[in-house]
Amino acid sequence: MAKVDVYNMEGAVTGSLELDDTVFGIEPNQDVLHRSILSYLANQRQGTHSTKTRSEVRGGGKKPYRQKGTGRARQGSTRSAQHVGGGIIFGPKPRSYAFTLPRKMRRLAMKSALSAKVAASSLIVLDTLDLAEIKTSRMNTILKNIGADTSALLVTAVRDEKIEKSARNLLGIKTALVNTINVFDILKFDKLVVTQEAVLKVQEVYVS
Repeated sequence: MAKVDVYNMEGAVTGSLELDDTVFGIEPNQDVLHRSILSYLANQRQGTHSTKTRSEVRGGGKKPYRQKGTGRARQGSTRSAQHVGGGIIFGPKPRSYAFTLPRKMRRLAMKSALSAKVAASSLIVLDTLDLAEIKTSRMNTILKNIGADTSALLVTAVRDEKIEKSARNLLGIKTALVNTINVFDILKFDKLVVTQEAVLKVQEVYVS
């Protein structure tokens, strides 16, 4: 089993934690990671784009000129697609881009992302994270102590308003709960900072 150091909020090593190799020690599957990120980004799309067809644009009720004898092409409406102000042919309409991956693929993607962080020594485990008050400077100091003040995803086991509000104004820092983490965020940020309690919960859910 892989071992990682456990840090306190001052940046000192207080112990070590053994990680299950079936969750944190597999060979990352690049194809599954790619599919997972595509799925995440597609699900974020609102799909509210819309254009009007010739039946939806305003005007064009009167035939612009007579059918024959003008030497010009016949026209039935000034709102046909070839006219300025006319409708759009095959334009985008509201739709959902969402799609889901199989459950086994989603689990493999999460394990691959976590294993990639461990392999890159980018997983930082905190023994505890507890703030006496909402203080952005204190949170910034903690992240500097552990070397994760530039780009980090901060994961806790339970919601803590003091932690969330202390970190939300820090550039490059995002907080998440252990049951809301996703592959995109794990790979997006340079460091994955997780409390020891959160790591154990993740391991409990994803262990084979």
